[in-house]
Amino acid sequence: MKSPPAQRPTSAFIGASWAALFIGALAYLIGLWNAQMPLNEKGYYFTLLMYGLFSAVSLQKSVRDRLEGLPVTGLYFGLCWLSLGLAVLLLAVGLWNASFAPSEKGFYAMSFILSLFAAVAVQKNVRDMALWHEDSPAPEAKDKDF
Repeated sequence: MKSPPAQRPTSAFIGASWAALFIGALAYLIGLWNAQMPLNEKGYYFTLLMYGLFSAVSLQKSVRDRLEGLPVTGLYFGLCWLSLGLAVLLLAVGLWNASFAPSEKGFYAMSFILSLFAAVAVQKNVRDMALWHEDSPAPEAKDKDF
């Protein structure tokens, strides 16, 4: 199955995706840095962010691979979905049981979800740009007289 020629993502979408990723992850990390919680709790929430970002990107890549006809095993595809669901579930359970103010819980949840969404968008842009560069005609070599 041949995929259609790749369209180049707009600069605005690329910039917005990267900005959302940095804003979401940075807000989450600054909130964690300033939080009055034990270091092991901070480590838990930090690990959830890293795990969530990795699982979101891995799932996006697997979905895209399947759409382009590249082989992805059902086991790996299922593990990607399980990992993303587990990261979100673990964050929800952690926030539900935390002694934070409701606004603080909302802050962590929203910055986490923003980061996951932005990581998927950034991965999509990286993939689209790579395909666009492959599909673009190579610049013609110019004859040089010496």
